[in-house]
Amino acid sequence: MTTGMIILVVCVVLALAVAGIYNNLVKLRNNRENAFANIDVQLKQRLDLIPQLVATVKGYATHEKETLMNVTNARAAAMDAKTINEKIQTENVLSSALSGLRVSLEAYPELKANQNFLQLQEEIADIENKLAASRRFFNATTRELNNAVQTFPSNLLAGMFGFHTEPMFEVPAADRATVEKAPEIKF
Repeated sequence: MTTGMIILVVCVVLALAVAGIYNNLVKLRNNRENAFANIDVQLKQRLDLIPQLVATVKGYATHEKETLMNVTNARAAAMDAKTINEKIQTENVLSSALSGLRVSLEAYPELKANQNFLQLQEEIADIENKLAASRRFFNATTRELNNAVQTFPSNLLAGMFGFHTEPMFEVPAADRATVEKAPEIKF
């Protein structure tokens, strides 16, 4: 084999390796975007259900106006979010507002007597479970992308092609203490 042939083979192997790494990074980025699209589907379903819940609760709990306004405002902000990071932030605010709504409703058990409210509450719980699963999947795909961007040898090419680490879908620092606290159960 001639020196020229060896150099050609090495160049072809390197080009194939670079193409493979690049294609893997693109695939991981697309998987992350698809995972967030799945979250968007769940968020849309939740956003569509919230007006029904708010209308039902308004009929039974006029004294909870501030809590309901927080939910409505958070929903509006979530609908207006454009980027993934904005959606993550506004969705966390909406989750917090919905949590406050649930706590308020538990303080007024007479509201639970209404069958429509119970059905809506079950639907919200179902959507929240699906949303949690979608968030876990999103974080898994984000972790895979971040690992590829940060590990050798793909990290050498990631920067050149504009790939960078992406944020996970996390609980905001302001809500961390509330989330980490065990719920208090009273009978």
